[in-house]
Amino acid sequence: MERRDYNFGFLDENSKREIRRCLLKAVAIPGYQVPFGSRELPIGRGWGTGGIQVTLSIIGKEDVLKVIDQGSDDSVNAVNIKKLVKSCTNVEITTDSEEATIIQTRHRIPETPMRGDQILVLQVPTPEPLRVVEPRESVTKQMHAETEYSTMWLTLYEDIIKCGKIGISSEYPVFVENRYVMNPSPIPRYDTPKLNDSETLYLFGAGREKKIYAIPPHTKVIPLEFEDVPFETEDFSGKKCHLCGAENVYLDEITDENGNTYYECSDTGFCAKRRAENAKH
Repeated sequence: MERRDYNFGFLDENSKREIRRCLLKAVAIPGYQVPFGSRELPIGRGWGTGGIQVTLSIIGKEDVLKVIDQGSDDSVNAVNIKKLVKSCTNVEITTDSEEATIIQTRHRIPETPMRGDQILVLQVPTPEPLRVVEPRESVTKQMHAETEYSTMWLTLYEDIIKCGKIGISSEYPVFVENRYVMNPSPIPRYDTPKLNDSETLYLFGAGREKKIYAIPPHTKVIPLEFEDVPFETEDFSGKKCHLCGAENVYLDEITDENGNTYYECSDTGFCAKRRAENAKH
């Protein structure tokens, strides 16, 4: 049953309207970080409060929600977010990304390509991509305004000089519509190309940092790269999930107590669906 001692979606209507106005501005200016008044929630900041506020502000009674954390539907973070949203909206919850109309995620984008009638909400701990080169907020704002990203390029170049390649494993900076450098949240490099010219609306919420930004459908999103050092994703060639047999997907490497190494789909909902389909045949 829907909780009657809370407003639908937990947040009051004025808060949800204010967040939706910020979302509209974020959609109108892809990659731009829109400040918003982050509300208090019954969950610690740093556990996805920005993404939760975005989800609670856009969700309707007919929506179907899926929540994942690093690809898993059953992690502590994902389970508790689902409990919160379910208790104050009574919407349908699913683990199948194809059934969901709203997917809230941390650190992964579903393996199954998303459609235009779906929305992906990403939890973001650090929305400012320039924080690694400049700690002052006033300066990073000026750098974005002037499209002054030379220090970011220099950081990538220094990485190549020291390591022979760009060693960023997640939160790989991207260029949105040739205008803003953006942090795509801590998704792995494997998921970064999914942002480009996507059918889906991506919404990013950072509760602790009080920022919202977005990537509308069919937006140009290109990872920062050099002509002679192109962007590369993780390579899982020759590897497959030992549970469902999936190949060409993002895999988690697992070592058991005997020292044996095997691989599993990071996207647990995708893996479970494949196993169910394999069982039918």
